[in-house]
Amino acid sequence: MKDFEYAAPTNLAEATGLLAKANGKAKLLAGGTDILVQLREGLRDADLVIDVKKIPEVMELSYSPAKGLRLGASVPCYRVYENAEIAKAYPALADAANIVGGWQIQSRASVGGNLCNSSPAADTIPALVAQAVTCIIAGSKGQREVKVEEFCTGPGKNVLQPGELLVTLVFPPPTAKSGSAYERFIPRNEMDIAVAGAGSWLTLSPDGKMIERARIGLSAIAPTPKFAAEASEWLAGKPATHEAFVQAGELAKNVASPITDMRGTAEYRTHLVGVLVKRTLARALERARG
Repeated sequence: MKDFEYAAPTNLAEATGLLAKANGKAKLLAGGTDILVQLREGLRDADLVIDVKKIPEVMELSYSPAKGLRLGASVPCYRVYENAEIAKAYPALADAANIVGGWQIQSRASVGGNLCNSSPAADTIPALVAQAVTCIIAGSKGQREVKVEEFCTGPGKNVLQPGELLVTLVFPPPTAKSGSAYERFIPRNEMDIAVAGAGSWLTLSPDGKMIERARIGLSAIAPTPKFAAEASEWLAGKPATHEAFVQAGELAKNVASPITDMRGTAEYRTHLVGVLVKRTLARALERARG
């Protein structure tokens, strides 16, 4: 591994200042489960590694039914799924956080780090897309907001500019009669990178029979995680039935442009989109109905 300098700033201004001075030669350490491996294997290069875990904003975990959830970019996964109130309000998030690596990894890895790593097969991103998360990004010129479905721009690439860091993921307040779920397909437990993944969210009419709104996020089926906008919009106003979920799965395939690799063929991944969308919508419906 190449030698690098290490810094652990205690506020955002200090962190963005260090990033600006590094001229693109700095990397951020949230949990370290991705970046340290990448540095060791020569996949990434850094003159400076900035540990952001001492910055209060990136370690924030606050929730209220009225205001929603603010999840700091460095909050480890286990704090999400072990919080019963958060897991109930945002079940797709808990589903995904619970399967990011093993339990040892989950004590360090963060949802924000998983997003910034920007893998097409990331487990947490479909859940974030389904739950309409907004990303708060800080830089030397201040803060800006980006919809999570617009965050990833390519395999391992995202909208963060030199001198910027992801600070907080903002989840809207949960609505009555709503539910969400995330599920991935893997060929065996030892191979835990998704062949395909889907996160679904829906909210029902007061009588629980009709879908008022829905959102579907997908992973491992394109160069970036995807928001299945057509399928999501089609579900609005439809009855909450198996048939509707099957049709939504078919429409969701329209955003799939997968590759064939050792984990699965392009045709198989496209097929899995329909299966996983149907399953996660059904699970979200169960949760919405209590």
